[in-house]
Amino acid sequence: MTTSQRTAAILVAAGRGLRAGAGGPKQYRTIGGRTVIHRALAAFADHPEVTVVQPVVNPDDIDVFNAAVSGLRHAAPAHGGATRQASVLAGLEALVPHKPEIVLIHDAARAFVTPAVISRAIVAAGKTGAAIPVVPVTDTIKEVTADGDITATPERAKLRIAQTPQTFKFDVILEAHRRAARDGLTEFTDDAAIAEWAGLTVTTFEGDVANMKLTTPEDFVREEARLAAALGDIRTGTGYDVHAFGEGDHVWLCGLRVPHSKGFLAHSDGDVGLHALVDAILGALADGDIGSHFPPSDMKWKGASSDQFLKYAIERVTARGGRVANLEVTMICERPKIGPLRDQMRARIAEISGVDISRIAVKATTSERLGFTGREEGIAATASATIRLPWGV
Repeated sequence: MTTSQRTAAILVAAGRGLRAGAGGPKQYRTIGGRTVIHRALAAFADHPEVTVVQPVVNPDDIDVFNAAVSGLRHAAPAHGGATRQASVLAGLEALVPHKPEIVLIHDAARAFVTPAVISRAIVAAGKTGAAIPVVPVTDTIKEVTADGDITATPERAKLRIAQTPQTFKFDVILEAHRRAARDGLTEFTDDAAIAEWAGLTVTTFEGDVANMKLTTPEDFVREEARLAAALGDIRTGTGYDVHAFGEGDHVWLCGLRVPHSKGFLAHSDGDVGLHALVDAILGALADGDIGSHFPPSDMKWKGASSDQFLKYAIERVTARGGRVANLEVTMICERPKIGPLRDQMRARIAEISGVDISRIAVKATTSERLGFTGREEGIAATASATIRLPWGV
């Protein structure tokens, strides 16, 4: 395999996931603070050898899909079909203009695929043209009748559990899918089965037992517990910011443009709420403060929107394999009144950070007319952030 090969990945995400129980399609549910589809898509989007990621989604889910994978690189989603097989064909057809040499086909419900498995898939396709990741069967398997009577015990040493991404030379698997569709064969459960039907020899490569498919409610409970146990390094940081009033007709607070009789004197937009949150997150990471990452001496940040500062701080947590457990900000001012805007502010922070709104608190207090905030000369904010990191990171 050479890095000059154009490698595409299809992310199959058009299913309804009914066996996962209530809560909507499983690929859009949150696990470990991130949606299932975000985890799966990010693995391919971040891989240096994957040139294009082609999602396939239900057309009714376009808005929720866009929200779930915001910030990740991918091609325009293709619309899925009534079966997984039809959805994969839609993804393959959408990739034709990109002219890939190799394609990896992955189920979005496998949220924990690793860069190592993706790399092995690319190498395997380059060598054999058709390969799938597998893991050994550790339990004894029985064949049974409809009544539950055992009819055979297959030899365990010859059995393997198939996973994704399944990987193929693009032109070969595209033609196999097209042939199956023309022949009206629609019930293949994976792409290897189509390749076998088309006469291809499909080889295997080492999978990963953690690359399991989220199927039932119990799967979500188990994986949530596993992720929580892995993120056992719990840290808390605090932040503080203040800005004086100047001329203007609005202020930015917690990501909202709030009408006011004055504006902020600030290098950026002066959003004290978001600035305090950024400092709290960076403090929990022991990673400096907002001024060290966005120095006021740098004119690049003149008038900058503070939502990018908060996104940056969140990305610093994610880059270390962590997640934000809680964000809290307290606004200290006489005016404007924060109470009526509290839930809008929580929603805006959730939108910027990707943290669930149930983990975000916005509070407000006055200083009883004492000090600069009491004299309405400016606004202050304090914040705290609790994050979870893997041990030793």
